[in-house]
Parts: sequence; C-alpha cells; structure tokens
Amino acid sequence: MGDREDFLRWIRTDLYQAERALHSGDAEPRRALWSRTEPVSVLGAWRNAHGRQELDALFTSLAASFSDCSSYVFELLAYDVVGDMAYTAGLEHTTTRVDGEPRSYTLRATQVYRRESGGWRVAHRHGDTVTD
Repeated sequence: MGDREDFLRWIRTDLYQAERALHSGDAEPRRALWSRTEPVSVLGAWRNAHGRQELDALFTSLAASFSDCSSYVFELLAYDVVGDMAYTAGLEHTTTRVDGEPRSYTLRATQVYRRESGGWRVAHRHGDTVTD
C-alpha cells in the first residue's frame, strides 16, 4: 500500500477508536496519538490549547465531561499526504453525554499530522460547531 492508503487506514482505525474512547470518557487513546514534538495545538469548539501541558489538561477535561458515546461518525471530506505531513478535513457527528446530559452535535474538524518514528501523530486540530 502507498502512503495515502496507509494513512487512511490509520484514520479509520486508530484515530477513530481514540475519538470514540474520548467521547466515552477515556482520554488516553487520544493522548497517545498526539505528537510529542512541539508545536502542538488545538483551536477547539469549547477550548483552545497550545503545547503538551495544555493539551494534556484539555484532554483530561474533555474526557471528564463526556460519557456513554453511542455514535461517532467521521465524515471525511478531504485528505492528503505529502511526505511526512498530512491533513484531514471533515465533519464529526457525535452522540454522547456531556456532563451527564444526552447531546448530539456536529463539528467541522481539520487536523494536521506529522509522521514520527514511522507512525502518524496529530500536531494540530481545529474544530468548530456546525450551525444552521
């Protein structure tokens, strides 16, 4: 397989599972997929973070507010791999509990990835809520 196919397989397995786990209250799989190399950043729908320390605090906070994810679908709209960098752009459709309350929402999400030690790691995320 080529770089694009390998990257897409990683998105559909490891990254998908990490996002589903986060929305069920477990931040560790997401944390494991993020780059250990600065810079790393999130421009999030609820909160921003810059640097590993802020990312760790953000992921912990998000996991504490999410539970019982019943659906997570990543609608991939565009992606590419260029050397050791890649990106995705798509819509994340999620049904979960936020602070104990059932909630369904869609986020527009763009992420930037870099290859580190032979595997893909997330370096940046931008997400915002889709409004009518």
